[in-house]
Amino acid sequence: MRQHYHEELDDINNCLVEMANSVGSAMSKATTALLDADISLADLVIAGDERIDATRESIEQRCFTLLARQAPVATDLRTITAAMRIISDLERMGDLAVHVAKLARMRFPEHAVPQELRPIFLEAGHVAESLVSQTATVIAKLDVDAAVALEADDDLMDQLHRQLFSELLSKEWPHGMEAAIDITLLGRYYERFADHAVSVARRVVFLVTGEREMHASVG
Repeated sequence: MRQHYHEELDDINNCLVEMANSVGSAMSKATTALLDADISLADLVIAGDERIDATRESIEQRCFTLLARQAPVATDLRTITAAMRIISDLERMGDLAVHVAKLARMRFPEHAVPQELRPIFLEAGHVAESLVSQTATVIAKLDVDAAVALEADDDLMDQLHRQLFSELLSKEWPHGMEAAIDITLLGRYYERFADHAVSVARRVVFLVTGEREMHASVG
């Protein structure tokens, strides 16, 4: 019975890794749809969100079942409660990818991002992809050092977000109010995507160490 219980915990962790990979793929596709005005790809991201939501519901139900049947304590309890919070972050990351895709779709056949801002969003897409890849590693290996490194890498997304606002607040902004609103929303979507990746990393650190703050290792 206990062996089956721990096999179930391991499988839930594997499902979390798969869910992280799914939201990473969704944001990668959403970024391409945004920059290329690719409506087919945007529709693919939007439709695929149902599978991410279904994964969240499945994992959540399995966690509730373990809580009810096994009455876990100590590390096992932290494992299950961390999983339930991680799926919430991952689902939200999927939702943010959908928001990017929907904005790309709404502006089709035009490009939502002005030409001079494309490099910033291209880089934001790369940073998002890197962060979610690290997130999957952190979950799979329960790697505290990787979690700490992930939070440091989130600073890159914050820098890109500030760069966008510098462009928007420029007196020379030539694209009007509608484009300014689009860019503001898009910048927020990418920033929040990164923030949720950091949130997952912090939950893993708490799971492993019992501490709520991340600290770089010494030595």
